[in-house]
Amino acid sequence: MTFPEDPLGLRTELQIGGVWTDITGRTYTRDRITTSQGMSAEGTTCDPSTCNLLLKNSDGALSPRNPMGPWYGQLGRNIPLRVSVPLGESYLDLDGSSTGIASTPDANALDITADIDLRAEITADWAVSGVRNVIGKWNPATNQRSYMLFLEAGLLGIRWSTDGIVNYLSSRVLPPLPARAAVRATLDVDNGAGGCTVRFYTAPSLSGPWAQFDESVITSIGTTNIFSSTSPLAIAPSSLTISPPWLPMTGRVHRAEVRSGIGGSVVAAPDFRALATGATSHVDTAGRTWTLAGTAVIDDREFLFSGEMSKSPPRWATSNRDVRVPVEAAGILRRLGQGRKALDSTLRRRIPSAPSLIAYWPMEEDREATQLYSPVEGVAPLRVSGFEFAADDTLAGSSPLPKLKNPATLSGGVPRSGVAGWQVEMVYLLPSLPVAQTEILRVDVGGSTIRSAHVYASTAGIRVEARNADGDVIAFILFSNASALAAFHGSWNRLSIHVSDAGGGTTNLVATWRDVNGVAGRSWAFTIYTGTLGYVSGVSGAWGAATEGMALGHLGVMAIAGSGTAPGSTYYDGADDGYNGETAGARILRLCGEEGISAALRGSPTLTARMGPQRPATLLDLLVECSDADIGILMEHPRRLGLFYRTRKSLENQAPLLVLDYAAKHVATPLEPTDDDKTTRNDITVTRAGGSSSRAIVESGPLSVLAPEAGGVGQYDQALTMSLYDDSQPAQIANWLAHLGTWDEARYPSVRVRLHRHPELIPAVLKAQIGDNIRIINAPDFVQPGPIDLQIRRIAHSPLPRAWEVTFDCLPAGPWNVAVVGQSKADTAGCVLNGSMSSSSGIANVLTAVGPRWVDSATYPSDFPFDVLVGGEVMTVTSCSGTALSQTFGVTRAVNGVVKAHPSGTPVSLARPAVVAL
Repeated sequence: MTFPEDPLGLRTELQIGGVWTDITGRTYTRDRITTSQGMSAEGTTCDPSTCNLLLKNSDGALSPRNPMGPWYGQLGRNIPLRVSVPLGESYLDLDGSSTGIASTPDANALDITADIDLRAEITADWAVSGVRNVIGKWNPATNQRSYMLFLEAGLLGIRWSTDGIVNYLSSRVLPPLPARAAVRATLDVDNGAGGCTVRFYTAPSLSGPWAQFDESVITSIGTTNIFSSTSPLAIAPSSLTISPPWLPMTGRVHRAEVRSGIGGSVVAAPDFRALATGATSHVDTAGRTWTLAGTAVIDDREFLFSGEMSKSPPRWATSNRDVRVPVEAAGILRRLGQGRKALDSTLRRRIPSAPSLIAYWPMEEDREATQLYSPVEGVAPLRVSGFEFAADDTLAGSSPLPKLKNPATLSGGVPRSGVAGWQVEMVYLLPSLPVAQTEILRVDVGGSTIRSAHVYASTAGIRVEARNADGDVIAFILFSNASALAAFHGSWNRLSIHVSDAGGGTTNLVATWRDVNGVAGRSWAFTIYTGTLGYVSGVSGAWGAATEGMALGHLGVMAIAGSGTAPGSTYYDGADDGYNGETAGARILRLCGEEGISAALRGSPTLTARMGPQRPATLLDLLVECSDADIGILMEHPRRLGLFYRTRKSLENQAPLLVLDYAAKHVATPLEPTDDDKTTRNDITVTRAGGSSSRAIVESGPLSVLAPEAGGVGQYDQALTMSLYDDSQPAQIANWLAHLGTWDEARYPSVRVRLHRHPELIPAVLKAQIGDNIRIINAPDFVQPGPIDLQIRRIAHSPLPRAWEVTFDCLPAGPWNVAVVGQSKADTAGCVLNGSMSSSSGIANVLTAVGPRWVDSATYPSDFPFDVLVGGEVMTVTSCSGTALSQTFGVTRAVNGVVKAHPSGTPVSLARPAVVAL
């Protein structure tokens, strides 16, 4: 790739009136443009990304209050701004909207009915909310379904239909992938054993090599086939009739293939890499004509910055001829971190979104309240007496709720709904069952033979009654199952009262209750009355001494009928316990979706830490809670305005994305490692919020708590409280943090690369993201012998005309290389040279004082070669003889460039010992 000359190929754009507008001609290049993203090497969380540049404004076009300006009324604070450079290769850019696709018409060759092989090389948001289709022939609106490759929250899957209507699917959790990778799924419709088999693969590119991940999926449907539909082949089809809809993937498609047969003939092969920017169609090598539609575009830009213009003060010379705007822009983290209020409780946030909701009272008022308001428009507050407000804060999904005094009352009207059927639900905590039958809740009903529904509780059972207009009981049940009675009290519960059609002009009146923590499951009691479903006209309660101390809240009314004993709405599910046990990745996606913020994950959300209950806090604090618990990296999206999360798993065992040769001057001097105690932590206590604690102390090694004179550095302690699911997690997290905090390598706060002198590095540098690994080779021995593997924590670009410098702030990547089952080797507990070793000897005699001994090459030939570290020199062990504690290595010397003699007794260990991951 040649270095851009125009100047630099840099482009600056503002989103004005919803349209990206090129303002490169207004960008001064006399001053350095700077962009940065990530965190400093000393930091623990990502800072807002920044961009500083100078814009020309002599005509006042960029003055937001200039009525003569062409963009008057469209320029405001936090207007989106982005800065990009040429990538050197085109791609199909998809924004995830339903109309943004590329497609080719149906053809006989695409109507594959037997074995199929689907492949795509993409730069993807590997995990976002919902289903994201990649490529397929799929149109559910006309029952023309054939096959489709898709992504779903960290899964790779394939769908197919045998008749255009019914669809089958298989999926597997994707391993952590780089931003750009190739994925593949194959379907063997007849595996020869009476079934069909699906396999999934990944590769660096469509050219391979392909590696199958996870086990093959042998489905239970028997042999199968694929329907020959009339649908076009699309990148990527939408299914808007599904709720939530299946949409095209968000990201970039570089090329794709559809093959008839596994590894068979290519019937479609769109390749967008060499297309001109803005092209709207092309013919692939299989003869298919692809046409773009909607928001899909061919582009060739890579973004150095994507954010919002937070500051643009006008400046001018005394002559008024040089009017300029020094722009400061920042990523979305800046806005999210400024003065935002705490989010409501999970129940308060969730319930109002129920489609069938007609009335709702959260009951989260403060202590001095006198009534209970409703956030639903047109619903009057509840009238109450004898309530002690904000008295119980033990329900994870709620802010503090009221308790009942003696006596206490509640009443409220409900707007009439035209929908037949109803459901009333609330959360409650009844300390103990009353001895005498005591009313828990009453529902007033209209439009039916019953006028009220009642739920009573006592030690004798749960009684459900239907009464007529005269107050006479026309149907009832007393349910006395012992386990159901036990589940009704003593812990937070959800009580739901609903009706469902029983057939023949009769109706089920059902009460269900469910332990919020899900321990006891769902219990129910129902009776049947003659009459219609009706509608709710009001709710009420009158309580006395038997219910004193009962807490209750989140009373909701839904206009929906149930199905038998099952309620029609399940909108309380999950939110009632604050989504306790939800994974960190899933919580990030859910929270951002609720707040209308674009978010994506690199890594599977299912492989992230399980969280404790979500309590009221600011959005950013809740997101950081997730990052802290998983020990990943929360950052801004590298290509658009939004958030991006790198899971802990995605940081482990990475191959270097960028290799920099110090001898070839890829790295600008000086390269100065920093060997300090900024990240040292050797005594860590982790506490689960509301649970137990665990402490990890590193008591041996150069960064241990031992005093310096005893070979350590002294105590560096840290105490953390985290939102975690159970008490097994603190010990695991404390030990992992202690491992990270005592890794004995220097950090590199400034690795500078001058891209104008080494333009061949531009493609790889532009792919680099926070958390990726880089490797420096051929560094001087006085810096650090051998390859230096680093993890990127911050990227800063400083482009100028004919000059472009990028600076990486880095931490050691070594602690993230973890054991892999079946591949990694365990180290011995103590091994030394059993005799001196010259600087050129290819034989090393070793003695294992504390086992286990080393494997011998005669018994375990497949375990060779492997690297050991001897006195700072890395050697490759090619053979090992002897089955006792005294053994002999055959070695290749100076793997890391260190050449020296070693005295007897020098420690011998694995160069990269297996570390058990969190």
